[in-house]
Amino acid sequence: MKFMTSAILGLTFAFAVSACNTIEGAGEDVEAAGEAVEDAAE
Repeated sequence: MKFMTSAILGLTFAFAVSACNTIEGAGEDVEAAGEAVEDAAE
């Protein structure tokens, strides 16, 4: 039973970490798009 709980917690942690990386990457994409619009406006 302990092994199953540990495995579930480990997988949950792995998914949480990968989701954070995805959100961070999306933020960088939005920032780059904003900079492109700003450059075009100048």
